Amino acid sequence: MAPAVLPIAYKIPQSVLVVIHTPALDVLLIQRADAPDFWQSVTGSKDSLRERFRTTAAREVLEETGIDCRTGHPLAGALCDWQLENVYEIYPRWRHRYAPDVTRNTEHIFGLTVPKDTPVQLNPREHVAWRWLPWRDAAQACFS
Repeated sequence: MAPAVLPIAYKIPQSVLVVIHTPALDVLLIQRADAPDFWQSVTGSKDSLRERFRTTAAREVLEETGIDCRTGHPLAGALCDWQLENVYEIYPRWRHRYAPDVTRNTEHIFGLTVPKDTPVQLNPREHVAWRWLPWRDAAQACFS
């Protein structure tokens, strides 16, 4: 009997970008584990087409930084939908994660204001370092 063939779980080309910052506009940047030259804000794709962008944003912030802004937690009100979206061509190095005909991603943008001394705990499978930078410096340091 032949082994069962499992379907490939492709990423959904709908994601979030969450800019985490202090009231003084210092921005948290995290360094990718799979591309150490890339510093970025929190990003991540929806887990299902029905998942709300706000839910995706809060989930990704918790997974990537340990900061909890989910509904019912003190920082939930600090997660702000900026009502902006980026539509961009998916980098060739990551296109294999998506269905073969998918080449573009829609990214919904949020901001999260956190207290100055908010602790950060990275998921080491995804990120290897973090730093706070003034917003102008952070914008220059990001790869996208």
